[in-house]
Amino acid sequence: MELVDFLRQTQAEVRSEISDRLGEPDNAYPYPESVFAEVVMKHMSEIGMTFDPEVCHYTARVNNAILRISGFAFSDETDQLDLFVSLYDGVDDVTPIPDMQTKTAAEQCLRFLAKCAQGRLAATMDQSNDAYGLALIIQESYAKLDQIRIYVLTDKQAKAKNFKTREVNGKTIKLEVMDIERLHRHWSEGKPRDELVVNFEEVAGGALPCVYIPGDMDEYDYALTIFPGEALRFVYEKYGARLLEANVRSFLSMTGKINRGIRDTLKDDPQRFMAYNNGIVVIADELNLGRTSDGGPGILSLKGMQIVNGGQTTASIYFTKKRNPEINLRRVRIPAKGIILKSNDPVKEETLISDISKYANSQNSVRQSDFSANKPFHVEVEKLASTTYCPDGVGRWFYERATGSFNTMLARDGTTPAKLRSLKQAIPPARKIIKTDLAKSLNAWDQLPDAVRFGSQRNFMSFMVRINGEGGSDLPVSQPDVLEFKKMIAKAILFKAVQKLVRPMFSIFQANVATYTVSLLANRLGDRLDLEKIWLKQDISLRLKEQIQVWAPEVNKVLHETSGGRMISEWAKKPECWVAVRKASYSPVATDIPEMC
Repeated sequence: MELVDFLRQTQAEVRSEISDRLGEPDNAYPYPESVFAEVVMKHMSEIGMTFDPEVCHYTARVNNAILRISGFAFSDETDQLDLFVSLYDGVDDVTPIPDMQTKTAAEQCLRFLAKCAQGRLAATMDQSNDAYGLALIIQESYAKLDQIRIYVLTDKQAKAKNFKTREVNGKTIKLEVMDIERLHRHWSEGKPRDELVVNFEEVAGGALPCVYIPGDMDEYDYALTIFPGEALRFVYEKYGARLLEANVRSFLSMTGKINRGIRDTLKDDPQRFMAYNNGIVVIADELNLGRTSDGGPGILSLKGMQIVNGGQTTASIYFTKKRNPEINLRRVRIPAKGIILKSNDPVKEETLISDISKYANSQNSVRQSDFSANKPFHVEVEKLASTTYCPDGVGRWFYERATGSFNTMLARDGTTPAKLRSLKQAIPPARKIIKTDLAKSLNAWDQLPDAVRFGSQRNFMSFMVRINGEGGSDLPVSQPDVLEFKKMIAKAILFKAVQKLVRPMFSIFQANVATYTVSLLANRLGDRLDLEKIWLKQDISLRLKEQIQVWAPEVNKVLHETSGGRMISEWAKKPECWVAVRKASYSPVATDIPEMC
């Protein structure tokens, strides 16, 4: 798909979303840039560039300076923060945007951050303001933040994709631009690693010595090398979590916690690090060979570099140095095994990467549930989605087991405009469900909203533990059949419907309200709700929507009243939060909901 076509498709999605929200009674949605921001932030979360995002539209003038923010995302440990600011014009042709405009937006977001960090914003804000909770948590947690990034989101084409880092109260802030061109690259290729090019002459002062072995098969070549500690730290500082696990991002969680053994070795015996550490496993799309200073073979650069094992080692080196600047990483060496990918089949490549991650030796063991794309459950759901037709006998759902497989399918099977159009009619993007979203739908229905609100990654791991029959799970370990598949899709339809209804009702923390509302529906109506009727209609009834619109504000009220001043997104992660929501009183259930039996 060409860039201009992608732009128009994105605009159609945004406008459709705005139209739907404006169509809801008393639910005007006045900020189109927030809808665009939500679309982009969700994608960035899916590809591992950010954490679970929240929309938060805030604009204010403080002391003649404009402060702006469109959304935010905290890591699970609240030690990493991404802020987003949206520049949306609704253009239908690829249009350049001056760097000065994106830089100004970044500066406005930077001012918001600075005011929060200094404690000067929350103190002057009305506590009912949507951004008050965010300002307060930034103020309280700023000292322990290890990474802060600001992203400018725009539907235009920017020349500069990043700006010079800035310092705010002793913290380094990265400024990046996610424009329509960069977004198109990610969505069309499904491989964010393509942007990562590491030049070792720049980061290590020269080529890395290596043993290079061309592969006998067409899947990969092989290289062994040694990373200088300072070079690995620098690469992580530049690319952050994007360097780690991009292709198993739905199964792994990077918290930034320091491994004590690694920390102690870096402090006390840096020269023994290579002897003690099992090293890292790196994949790349391209390798450029050259010569080291002594004339031996060496790696000059890697394109699409990813660390699929050893993420804990890499992050621990970075954070240990950040917290202990006196540590000298120049004496640290990390052994590395490199796999240079050669396959042109994205699905085959995804499977290989998952298997490499699964079987490679790593210093910290990785649970089997972390590498689940190829688990029988997901393979079976994918098969069921491809063979089970909707009640109209034409449409189907698409289960995105492997990241980017939906776009791969469109490119593979939509070989002509007519075929592509027919394919999109049968399987529109609205009927695509990724594995982490399915896990959210099912966990929310099973009344585990606190697990869902821990974010896509940890919720997915929790879900995998349950379907693997561990931890006293009440879920069946056997593989799903057609009937079970239809029930799962019905729960996903309900979850999506609640999200759509809740979004325009609240300008912040909509995801928390939606998740808890789904769990409340399951708690109050679960044994009386006929999921088959939802499958047959591929939607929920007007009366059920009205019930949701009654309960959602009541759920929101309970969340705020029981939070004890904590940020709602943090309170929602506590089991005690679900206890409070579940025990609260709500308006009576309507008696004429068609799905009830």
